[in-house]
Amino acid sequence: MILEAEIGLRRGDLDLDVTIAAEAGETVAVLGPNGSGKSTLVSAVSGLCPIDRGHITLDGMIVEDPAAASFVPPEKRPIGVVFQEHRLFPHLDAADNVAFGLRCRKVPAPQARSRAMELLASVGMEGRGDEAAANLSGGERQRVAIARALAVEPRLLLLDEPFAALDAGTRGSIRRELRRQFSGMDGSRILVTHDPLDAFALADRVIVIEGGRVIQAGHLGDVTSRPRSRYVADLVGVNLFAAVASGTDLALEGGGRLTSAETASGDVFVLVHPRSIAIHRSAPEGSARNVWRGTVEALDLEADRTRVRITGQVDVTAEITTRSATDLDLRPGEECWLSLKATEVEVYPR
Repeated sequence: MILEAEIGLRRGDLDLDVTIAAEAGETVAVLGPNGSGKSTLVSAVSGLCPIDRGHITLDGMIVEDPAAASFVPPEKRPIGVVFQEHRLFPHLDAADNVAFGLRCRKVPAPQARSRAMELLASVGMEGRGDEAAANLSGGERQRVAIARALAVEPRLLLLDEPFAALDAGTRGSIRRELRRQFSGMDGSRILVTHDPLDAFALADRVIVIEGGRVIQAGHLGDVTSRPRSRYVADLVGVNLFAAVASGTDLALEGGGRLTSAETASGDVFVLVHPRSIAIHRSAPEGSARNVWRGTVEALDLEADRTRVRITGQVDVTAEITTRSATDLDLRPGEECWLSLKATEVEVYPR
């Protein structure tokens, strides 16, 4: 195990209490809304933000334990960090930025610069080492920042929203580059992001933090198939409700009821995929166990699909083809009917 940490700290309104671990060769994505504590977690693991309680162990060595008055400073931890703001030295050229960590470790200047040139080439910046950091584009600066973090051959690489300031095309290119770099590393990576695409592309496992606490953790497929918070459900694009089950009857928190095909009892989550919900202009006929009236609140066109937000007895988002939305002449403020088969209602314990 490269990283084992129990981190407790308070900063302003944030009370962070998180346990995180990463094995050799593993990438763990940390997802969560703004203000949930993701970046504070990175600062804590790197040593930039001392913890109040708990411990941080890297490669079997305790680098921080407040109870034992133990603290290894950031520059002596086997960690590389890539920030979303790049944080390059503007007065240095690209190669000297990459070589900075090596020079701090007393590597001779010619050797450090030669290694920096190799790393720049590996991230698609071959022949660009002499260019001033201030003259590089955002994507180029991020490539330099990645090369700088890799230069010290860290046992743990921390990436704090590394794609946030990049355009879509550059983001995809750097994702691919990172995936290639990760394949040749035997250390661990912690990737902080708010974009599930980053996790899909790069992570072996994910943890979800909300309000300074781990809400859900596991392999990505497990987390997304059974979300346990509205935040995760919104990332995946599904409807999620907390409910009390009695047989096939589901009493939703906040009002409304649904019927499922399978029986359950007690506190449960109820998951409904938007594509399972049918929209009608008049009361439908058929075998659907769940039928109710609603009002169109908003429509969002996504290529050949349209997501329709509808309020009513049960507030939901339905997804239909754009052609169907046009045929139904759906508009905000207009009434409609919804139907949902009981077999399309998934129930699992809270």
